[in-house]
Amino acid sequence: MQNNILAVPFRKGAHLSMSSAIRQYISTKYDQHPNMFSQDLEVIDALRRDAINVRESHPTGVGRLQAYAGQLVWIGGKFPIDIGADFTWYPALGYNTERPIIHNNLKFELANILYNLSALYSQLAITSNRSTTDGLKTAASYFSQSAGVLTHLKNEVIPELRTTPPEDMDEHTLDSLIKLQLAQAQECFWQKAVMDGYKDASIAKLAAKVSDLYNEAGEAAMRSEAISSSWIHHMSAKHHHFAAAAQYRAACDCLEKRKYGEEVARLRDAVACVSEGLKETRGGYLHKTVVDDLNGLKRRVEEDLKRAERDNDVIYLNPVPPKSELKVLDRANMAIVRIPPQVSTPLDYLSEKGEFGTPLFTKLVPYSVHIAVSIYEERRDRLVNQNIIAELETLNERIHEILSSLNLPGSLQVFEKPLGLPGTLVQHAEEIRQADALHRLQRGFADIDKLRAVDLAQFEEGKNLLQAEEEEDLQLRRKYGTSRWLRPESRSEPNQGAKLWDQATDAEGWFANSASSDGVVRDKFHSIEPILAVLAGPDRGLLDFVPSSRRTEIPETLKPAIGRLRTAYNNTARLEGRHRRKAESLREKARSDDIKSDILAEAARLERAHTVATAIVPAHFEDFFEKRLDKLYEPDLELVQEEGSEQEKIVTELIRVNREFESQKKMAGDKGNREREQALQKLENAYYKYKELISNAEAGRKFYNDLSRIIGGFRDGARSFAAERRREAHMLEDELNMPPLNNLSLGGQQSRVQSAQPPANTWNSGSGYQGQPPQPQPPPSQNSFMPPPPTQPRHDPMEAHIQSWAPAGETVAPQPQPPRANPMQAVWNPGVGIKFSNTPPPPPASGGPTGNGGNSNAGSAAQLDSRPVSGTWDRNSAIRFG
Repeated sequence: MQNNILAVPFRKGAHLSMSSAIRQYISTKYDQHPNMFSQDLEVIDALRRDAINVRESHPTGVGRLQAYAGQLVWIGGKFPIDIGADFTWYPALGYNTERPIIHNNLKFELANILYNLSALYSQLAITSNRSTTDGLKTAASYFSQSAGVLTHLKNEVIPELRTTPPEDMDEHTLDSLIKLQLAQAQECFWQKAVMDGYKDASIAKLAAKVSDLYNEAGEAAMRSEAISSSWIHHMSAKHHHFAAAAQYRAACDCLEKRKYGEEVARLRDAVACVSEGLKETRGGYLHKTVVDDLNGLKRRVEEDLKRAERDNDVIYLNPVPPKSELKVLDRANMAIVRIPPQVSTPLDYLSEKGEFGTPLFTKLVPYSVHIAVSIYEERRDRLVNQNIIAELETLNERIHEILSSLNLPGSLQVFEKPLGLPGTLVQHAEEIRQADALHRLQRGFADIDKLRAVDLAQFEEGKNLLQAEEEEDLQLRRKYGTSRWLRPESRSEPNQGAKLWDQATDAEGWFANSASSDGVVRDKFHSIEPILAVLAGPDRGLLDFVPSSRRTEIPETLKPAIGRLRTAYNNTARLEGRHRRKAESLREKARSDDIKSDILAEAARLERAHTVATAIVPAHFEDFFEKRLDKLYEPDLELVQEEGSEQEKIVTELIRVNREFESQKKMAGDKGNREREQALQKLENAYYKYKELISNAEAGRKFYNDLSRIIGGFRDGARSFAAERRREAHMLEDELNMPPLNNLSLGGQQSRVQSAQPPANTWNSGSGYQGQPPQPQPPPSQNSFMPPPPTQPRHDPMEAHIQSWAPAGETVAPQPQPPRANPMQAVWNPGVGIKFSNTPPPPPASGGPTGNGGNSNAGSAAQLDSRPVSGTWDRNSAIRFG
């Protein structure tokens, strides 16, 4: 089998029981029992098991991967993205292929399945019989579909991942893989054209496009952290190879057209291109087949160049144009991105007789429907509470303000009931007593304080997690520097960080505003608390609070004015009661507004009508929401406008009649009723303020209950974000702390190399770097290093097995490398200390010569070494090992 093209390797997935996570989620989040879906749970486990076990390049694997991917897209509309299953996958490319990546994310699972589908198409292309034209067409089709799946993965799935993609799925890596698959598809078309005997000009156009695609793949690979050096060298070699092949075919076309000078120029450029390609063979990165192809092309081009130069110099004598004057070759692009329809529109293949079978969990209410129901209920409650009920309450508050300013009904009750307590006051007092008003309000305020404390504690916990993560990231950024610690800061992290910090800022504003509102409500309560205590007390306390009038009979001149005022006041009171009853009926109407059955019917209609190309999302119900809200609550909105207009008329009449009453009262010489009127009015005002406080307390309790859900989500999001960032930081730290690659032995124990001759240049601690004969080594017993191992033949480190194109058992001969300088000539023993330059040197061999030969530099070094040893290290002195 040829090995001059590359295949995308499979990602390895770990087995897990997806049905367990789905069962748990259904039982906790849905009002349906998971046993209703036992068969679907078994099917989803079987589909995943078959999909992750696809490891061989067999066409049956395509259907398995496509079917599971299609069901994942479908159930993405039934369940949230974080369903509770920790999907574990191992990268296929890069230097961390043994480090698992774990995400509770359905989109992450789908991304891995589509990646393996692309890998399968790529490997099916390689296993095709490319020695025939039909096999080449099949291989080109597989490569194009592989590029199509990768394109779909990059454009449609990765943006919805909600987390940082793995390094072998980032933008640059996917770009490189897409271009690589297209380059290899174009290469198949080029090879087919050669086999079919196309004209040289056409073949040159195909080869030029192959060269361009390999060049684009290599440039993207250089920006990727996952593409290995062997692949980059392969792409570069292929780029130069097909550039040379294109010029060679163009030269053949020139020969046919008798353009002998241009033929020579293009052959020379072909030789230059193929020579550049052969430079990539250094280091043993290329497969033997690729090297043989380059060498074979080079021999052929050089032979033709010799012949062309000889013929042109002797016979044709055509001028040879420089390369800059050569016409740029045209391109013929045959390789295009082909996204399989089973990948782009998988829902079209889900049916009882469809290719992927019956869609799973069809009887389960889609998760998007649950979200849509929540959106509708929130929108309905906002419409009812803010646009209707709040307006009615505002109208009633306006009525109470006007009545209080007119001293009504106190001014009427003074004349109608000059002695004892008015009937309405007795009713209000009895209502206050039965409701236990004071304790009810105090309990409401205490509940609000507890709810606020719980919400505030959750918020502080979430904010502290964000601040701690931000501080950890800042410390690591200071430790490694911004040039190495390249991940975004917490507040600017695009997936979750920025959103969470914005939520924290919003929450602080909510708490500040709610604290101000709570203070206003408490002040209102404290202002009426003494009066409420009187209303809640016995009737004797009320009688003591309300003095009797001195005049027990109504003057005849006041009776008509009092009757008109009573009528106007009763009309106003009836209007206020009607507003209150309407608000209660609207609350009951909103509580009974159950949309679930209707929205399920709408969801079924959308699925049947195929009006959506993807899974149903809440946005598809917008029109349905608007029509339903208009139908149910538009009459109530119109009623509010009518009530406002009617109230203006009634209030205007009340003010006019009250003005006449006050005028008649002054003419009648009203005296002795002022104190009773003020007392009755205080009690009446306290009663209405109590009603407002009850409404305020209920609103506060609801506010903090709703806020609890939001803050709880914020805290949970902060927890997951901090945990993910810490895990990401640990991985990044491990990568930054890894030793240089040239110190790693990936292919087994590397034998250490000992040079036969020591270097001519040595480091002298006293006089610096000098060119001088080497000094003899001291005995091993006095050396601070371990004795050198026996001299062995030098072996280069083996290339990492990552992305290796070499089949198992095949040995690729490494290219010779220049020996690495090793001035130490020994291996450091960590058990032995470090000797500094002012440490006394070891004694020379017994009576033997020092080997310095009278060298002055050596003598000066000896004098420096004879200096007394101080207790601290002199930083101006060098460090000497040995």
